[in-house]
Amino acid sequence: MSFEVILKDLMEQVPKTIGAILVDWEGEAVIENCHCDPYDIRFIGAHKGIILERLKEMRSAAQIGEVEDVLVTSDKGHLMIGCIDQYYSLVMNVERSCPAGQALYHFRQAITALKKEI
Repeated sequence: MSFEVILKDLMEQVPKTIGAILVDWEGEAVIENCHCDPYDIRFIGAHKGIILERLKEMRSAAQIGEVEDVLVTSDKGHLMIGCIDQYYSLVMNVERSCPAGQALYHFRQAITALKKEI
C-alpha cells in the first residue's frame, strides 16, 4: 500500500477531516491529502517538530517513556501528531465535531500502515 493510499483511506474513514500530512524530521512535506489550502496543512506539519521536541524534553524529565502520539484539542478542532520513526511523523487535523476517539483509532491504524511502508 502506498503513502498516498494510506492517507486517502484515513481521510475517508475519519469524518470531518481537514487534512493529513506525512512529514520528515525537518518538517518538510512528503505527501499530503487535504480539504483545505495545502499551504495550511503544510504549515501545521512543519511546526509539529516544535511540539514533539518539547514533549520529548518533558518525557525525559518525567521518565514516562517514548512519545507515540499526541492529541491537542482546541475549540475549533483536534490536531493529532504521531511518530512513525525517528525521521517521519503523521499529522492530522479534524473538525471539533469529529469524535476524537474514532479519529485517533484510525490515525493509529494509519501510523501502523506507514511504519510497514517506511
